[in-house]
Amino acid sequence: MKRFLSILILSVSISVLYAQNGKYELKENISYAGSGADEYSKERCQVDVYYPKDKKDFVTILWFHGGGLTGGGKEIPSYLKDKGVAVIGVGYRLSPKVKVEDIIQDAAKAVRWTFNHIGEYGGNNKKIVLSGHSAGGYLNLMLALNPRYLKDEGIDADQLYGVVPFSAQCISHFTARSEKGIDINQPVVDEFAPLFWVRKNQVPITLITGDRELEMVGRYEENAYLARMLKIVGHPQVKLLELDGYDHGMTYPAFPLLLKEIERWNK
Repeated sequence: MKRFLSILILSVSISVLYAQNGKYELKENISYAGSGADEYSKERCQVDVYYPKDKKDFVTILWFHGGGLTGGGKEIPSYLKDKGVAVIGVGYRLSPKVKVEDIIQDAAKAVRWTFNHIGEYGGNNKKIVLSGHSAGGYLNLMLALNPRYLKDEGIDADQLYGVVPFSAQCISHFTARSEKGIDINQPVVDEFAPLFWVRKNQVPITLITGDRELEMVGRYEENAYLARMLKIVGHPQVKLLELDGYDHGMTYPAFPLLLKEIERWNK
């Protein structure tokens, strides 16, 4: 235990020193809304870019915040800083001011911005990973599995490097169901469900949830069903990880797993 703590303290110290030495830079509040956007879009449709200054060809994690599609704001998780990758925190418009369809379209625009601009920071647009927690994970899957959203932005969804959603809703999101007057506990699989868009491609998908007995109702089972159906249609790179003992707020134990998956793909 003492040896583990010593290694952990040393690792944290190195990361702090690396950041203090100016090896990373943060660019904030960059708009991806486009010309002619309304004031709400200008306010919400922004990204923060945290990237290594002394490295090229790096992986970029596009991080979508949670909040049920009704709350939250762009963030760069502290655990992901100083790990040799770029992290882009994505803001997007929220319900009820806009519909779920609009929110997914915002997410697609953020991906387009990243594909078009990450090279300016030294990154590789062939190494873009979608990740996020809860509602953010839902957006990851909708973009990866329904290729229409990214195609509308001139991006091929099959060019994503990987997708690692944390505790994503895989049936129709409860906010989308609410728009149709459907109760939060009534499961629906329609065009707003990642499960509706199950398909075979080559983009690695790693689904991470908390403990099935501690998670939000049905969240583990939704992910387990998605993983099963992806395998049935022949998707070659699907993984499901359940974090025993952790509830819906399972981001910390999931962050190291996200980085481990990226390391595996990047060999």
